[in-house]
Amino acid sequence: MDEALLLARIQFGLNIAFHILFPSITIGLAWLLVVFRLRYERARDPAWLGAYKLWVKVFALSFAMGVVSGITMSFQFGTNWPGYMNKVGNVAGPLLAYEVLTAFFLEATFLGVMLFGMNRVSGRVHIASGIVVAAGTTLSAFWILALSSWMQTPAGHVVEHGELIAGSWLAVIFNPSFPYRLAHMLLASGITAAFLVAGLSAWRLLRAPKDASAHKTLRFAARLAAVLVPLQIVAGDLHGLNTLEHQPAKIAAVEALWKTEKGAALTLFALVNEEKKTNEYALEIPKALSLILKHDRNAEVKGLEEFGADYPPVAPVFWSFRVMVGVGVLMLLLSWLGAWKLRAGPPSRFLLWSFAAFTFSGWVATLAGWLVTEIGRQPWLVSGILRTAEAAGDASGAELGASLTAYVVTYAALLVSYMVVLTHLAGKGSS
Repeated sequence: MDEALLLARIQFGLNIAFHILFPSITIGLAWLLVVFRLRYERARDPAWLGAYKLWVKVFALSFAMGVVSGITMSFQFGTNWPGYMNKVGNVAGPLLAYEVLTAFFLEATFLGVMLFGMNRVSGRVHIASGIVVAAGTTLSAFWILALSSWMQTPAGHVVEHGELIAGSWLAVIFNPSFPYRLAHMLLASGITAAFLVAGLSAWRLLRAPKDASAHKTLRFAARLAAVLVPLQIVAGDLHGLNTLEHQPAKIAAVEALWKTEKGAALTLFALVNEEKKTNEYALEIPKALSLILKHDRNAEVKGLEEFGADYPPVAPVFWSFRVMVGVGVLMLLLSWLGAWKLRAGPPSRFLLWSFAAFTFSGWVATLAGWLVTEIGRQPWLVSGILRTAEAAGDASGAELGASLTAYVVTYAALLVSYMVVLTHLAGKGSS
């Protein structure tokens, strides 16, 4: 691969990976804040008021980080990938504009009321503002995922006078993979927010075991995660079956299946050798892949040999998927253990340390899933329409290397600062 193209991909990947960290929190956390606010309004329990005031600060900080990183990312459509907008801008441009016009302005307008209006407006108006902000975050995800899904499974477009345009916006937006990706992302955000709340609440309780707000938010978040993680497993399975239908090369890469097989085995672990197109030291379950994907132990599953050179890098996709699933299983076990243990009384220090250790586990799973999605689409930027190499700009490898270094240093400093502020806020609690 050309050095400049590789660096452009790494740089854009870094930008979008950094950006996605914050919407993955705010989409779910916004709805949790609505619940906290409603519980205070109903019961007038100071502990819920304290929880709301603490977590609205976390939301505001995360929202600001998401906005700043999103603006930086959007510039790279022009600097790194000018061919993208030149080719599909008639579809991508309006979808991005809809996100700003219908979602971002909605969030930004009512966020001020949500943050500063609690003592200035009635309780109903304040709660309504929180609901509008939460709806705005979800609507933002709707538009971004509509575009991302269209890039994975394009539909509804036509070519007129040599230009690609939307023939049917309904078909563009509700393309074949969109419902599955939207459900998968919304659940991922809910789980990420739940573990963030549980983890930082546990961190607070390690320092102040009698903090009533932290007890309430830990119990609530653990129970929420115990419900959402199983739903995510179901949604993930349906998403995988949809991907098998529309992007079989991605599924073959996820499973490192080199040759088409009947009764294909599920590979749990292997050292993927892309040069020799083999899996070394493979740990397999016979016929399990065919059973999972086709619900038939002897069904045929297409291997990478069917796609010529048009398949993604196998090792990154293979391992990213297993990281996502592995972290998801651990989150399931911890959430169920926590929901059960917290019924009986105060949590043990072991449980508190376990939740604290998993504070940012949602980020790990989300980023791993994102890598599967985006690397798994290669060599296409828009499947079947635009190859990644065709959209790259004219920036040299030296220019991209210098800017990439600056991004790495800046984002590392911002991320560390963000995590330090969050743990500081949690350590102080709602007092």
